[in-house]
Amino acid sequence: MKLIIAMIQPDRLEAVKSTLADVEVFRMTVTDVQGVGRQRGQTEVYRGHEFTVNLVRKVQLMIGVNDEFLQPTIDAIVKGARTGADGEIGDGKIFVLPLEDCIRIRTGERGGEAI
Repeated sequence: MKLIIAMIQPDRLEAVKSTLADVEVFRMTVTDVQGVGRQRGQTEVYRGHEFTVNLVRKVQLMIGVNDEFLQPTIDAIVKGARTGADGEIGDGKIFVLPLEDCIRIRTGERGGEAI
């Protein structure tokens, strides 16, 4: 089992959900987050004064998958989150972590059955 954590642009969320549905991945947790990466924020002008916004708004997806769903899930996220043919800085990042255990609270199921 793996835990996939993906940081994507907020306007790409619906596209990612659609591509995930195509590979039969429907369960996920979505969180609004802020962070800074290669973009290093952005400069804006407010009432004639220029200032830098250091944190950029992103959406974080957390998806627990069994091993056979890992690569299709990653491919679907990349397909849905990439802007343009080659992508752009700020499209996001995907982290894959080992998932030691999963427990469904309602039934007590454990492991891959609980996902």
